[in-house]
Amino acid sequence: MSAQKPLSDAASGVLGFVGMSALAGILVTAAVTPALAVTGMAANNSINMFENLPAYLEVGQLSQKTDIYATRSDGSQALLASFFDENREEVGWDAISQYAKDAAVAGEDPRFYEHGGVDIQGTLRGAVSTVTGKDVQGGSSITQQYVKNVLINNGVNQAKTEEEKEAAYAEATEVSAERKLKEMRYAIALEKKSSKDDILLGYLNIAAFGGRVYGIESAASYYFGVHAKDLTLAQAASLIAIVNFPEKFRLDRPDSETNGAATVNEKGEPVPYAENKERRDYIIGKMLEYGKITQEEHDAAVAEPVAPKITEPSTGCQSAAGSAFFCDYVANVIRNQYDDPATEDVNEGSVLLKQRGLQIYTTLDLDLQNRAETAIAENIPFSDPRFDVGSVAVSIQPGTGRILAMAQNKKYSADPDVLATSNEFSAVNYSTDYDYGGSSGFQPGSTYKVWTLAEWLNEGHSLLESFNGSKRAFTHFTNSCEGDFVGSYEPNNDDGSVANNAVEATKYSVNSSFMAMAQQLDLCGIKKTAEAFGMHRADGAPLTMYPSDVLGTQEIAPLTMVAGFAGVANNGMTCTPIAIDKIVAADGEEIAPPKSTCTQSVTPEVAHAMQYAMQQTFNGGTAVQSDPGTGIPHIGKTGTTDYAFDTWMNGASTKVATAVWVGNVTGGDNRTSLREIDFASGYGASARHRIWSAIMGVADTKYGGDAFPEPDPSAFKQTLIDIPQVAGLSLDEARKAIEAAGFVFEQGPEVDSDQPKGTAAGTDPSGQAGRGSVIRVLVSNGKVSGVPDVGGMDRESAKATLEGAGFKVQIREQDVTDPTQDGIVISQDPGAGAAAKAGDRVTIVIGKFTGEIVPPTDGAPGNGG
Repeated sequence: MSAQKPLSDAASGVLGFVGMSALAGILVTAAVTPALAVTGMAANNSINMFENLPAYLEVGQLSQKTDIYATRSDGSQALLASFFDENREEVGWDAISQYAKDAAVAGEDPRFYEHGGVDIQGTLRGAVSTVTGKDVQGGSSITQQYVKNVLINNGVNQAKTEEEKEAAYAEATEVSAERKLKEMRYAIALEKKSSKDDILLGYLNIAAFGGRVYGIESAASYYFGVHAKDLTLAQAASLIAIVNFPEKFRLDRPDSETNGAATVNEKGEPVPYAENKERRDYIIGKMLEYGKITQEEHDAAVAEPVAPKITEPSTGCQSAAGSAFFCDYVANVIRNQYDDPATEDVNEGSVLLKQRGLQIYTTLDLDLQNRAETAIAENIPFSDPRFDVGSVAVSIQPGTGRILAMAQNKKYSADPDVLATSNEFSAVNYSTDYDYGGSSGFQPGSTYKVWTLAEWLNEGHSLLESFNGSKRAFTHFTNSCEGDFVGSYEPNNDDGSVANNAVEATKYSVNSSFMAMAQQLDLCGIKKTAEAFGMHRADGAPLTMYPSDVLGTQEIAPLTMVAGFAGVANNGMTCTPIAIDKIVAADGEEIAPPKSTCTQSVTPEVAHAMQYAMQQTFNGGTAVQSDPGTGIPHIGKTGTTDYAFDTWMNGASTKVATAVWVGNVTGGDNRTSLREIDFASGYGASARHRIWSAIMGVADTKYGGDAFPEPDPSAFKQTLIDIPQVAGLSLDEARKAIEAAGFVFEQGPEVDSDQPKGTAAGTDPSGQAGRGSVIRVLVSNGKVSGVPDVGGMDRESAKATLEGAGFKVQIREQDVTDPTQDGIVISQDPGAGAAAKAGDRVTIVIGKFTGEIVPPTDGAPGNGG
């Protein structure tokens, strides 16, 4: 006989377990004996610990997927995308196939409906695994497994960081008798307050089915493309097989070593899912054994091959196709606006999005969205070898702020590998701010001029008030926010148009005209008015207002711009954009969606005047190409930045506002002027018009539009002020007087004048003119003097005097009845002292006595008999 080998630790544990069988019999009613026996704990201490464990198990909210919906034209809801940490959808008892319920009991806990939460036989079997140091897998009843999953769910959901989640999971799954003991205690207590069916239902909804798939409904959908209520016997058994060992038996890895790749048939061919089939058939056999199915059902089911139909769930916004960027915006709204700043280490919005099973009903109008997508696709490519081309179209509803459309010329992807290989894809939403998944914004160009128009009217100026709109250098601007500008700023005009009032300036978008308006305002006031319409930088930096910003050099998101234009269309009431109409959590709780905040940015009277001027852009102005031809009135403003790197068309009816941007995504030297290229659809710089008119054509047809209110007559008043008298002043003195009165000085030509040479001779125009008008100061050449007074002189003396002064003399005679006037100058033209220069003609009239004596009329004696 050979020498005996020492017992292994495992064998010793088993012997210890057998030796404790008597105690096991005594403590069966407490259902804790096996755990105590195999660990060698003192029975009395362990029972005390068991009794002191908490008996109430709080079943926390299960992590469920969130669905985002948009509205179809018939009013029904279309699923855009889903979000989840765990792909789970809780369902009720009647929504689960009876095969799945029976398979779970037969395969995992045949005595489920008999025991009180802890199956003693199974627990004894599991105890052997524990003392041998193996993972605690077997021996747990369905109730215990449910408890374990609840503890995992509660711990992970309460964790604030990834590290805390990992620690919570480790604690809930540690290999220890203490953990088993706690699960038993909870299981026994749970069985006392919950029905068996409720526990089984909770188990089927919480169980892990491999990867991120949780719960029988999501498992049925993912692995077989059906609802849980429609599972066949073979399908149900395959899914329950996964629960036993999710990573081994899952059905989306047919070639893995643990799922059949190493198994071959009689022909030597690999047999996929062999491991799952073996476990599946075992479960089907148990279902037959316990009378849950017939022999015929059994034989048919085991004869079926395992044939999953993997149906990927819509995970994230990439499944939303053209609406993906809007979907991404909605997700960021949830993350940002439901986050509690006080808890820096967790984002409550993300937790809400991925765990509460929200049903999010958005503001998106799929009719308008689809037209925006196709309009961009028809006019702008996804990518262009010449430059990184970008385009967006955003529409919102004036008065509510509801976003109706948000489209982009890119395919959405957050995959770094995809983004690195093609610029047809992007994860950046060009429509919105950086904090909401957007870029750092784009220069809005001349579309930003409308805020100067608003402040012009705010400060009491009128639409037809005249000013100097000529191209020139501007040397001073008042700015009570950042300090006055003193220097020289001379912007170029897009063409030769000259506009000397606000209507013409807006209609033709004349840069120098808006600079002339801004020069009479406070730049700080323009900034505050822009902010009142919701303007802010997309990158979160403070908004500034320097002279160039009048022409739109701040980086603004298109969503911000369109909200401001909607405010103009809404009679000066601006409403912040919103994307969500309704939110319902999985438990039926309605969660208040973020609300739009509406602010009266300018008075309705100012808004009506703005609307009048902005309508003129469609009346022969810069927006003519954008007119959809529906007959609905529109306001609008075009914008083109320096070198046409960015082009815009922003406008609105009373019902829908739309902003379209087409330009260069990236800055720097690798940019292209849209005025130097064509797309397949036509001229690059006019693509914005083609897109805007297409979108607004649908918007006008669906939503209609009203006439904009007529401005108050005061909006058209002409404001005239006196022009200073500057004759005789030096040119410097004349300049100061003209500018102090609110006019623009311009030096005119030399003219004949009796003023000293080089001084001001007068103004053109004179009298009155509109503030800001150009007043030309005429310069004296000093060549004019006064005409000598020759009245009362005789003919020859008068002639000699005038000719001596350098004038030409013309003589006329006139009959007189006074003999003393005979031969005497009785009048002259020009009169004495009148300004005239040498060589001018002076006419003198000489009296000629007729010889008749006129009787006196007062009775005095006459001069004759």
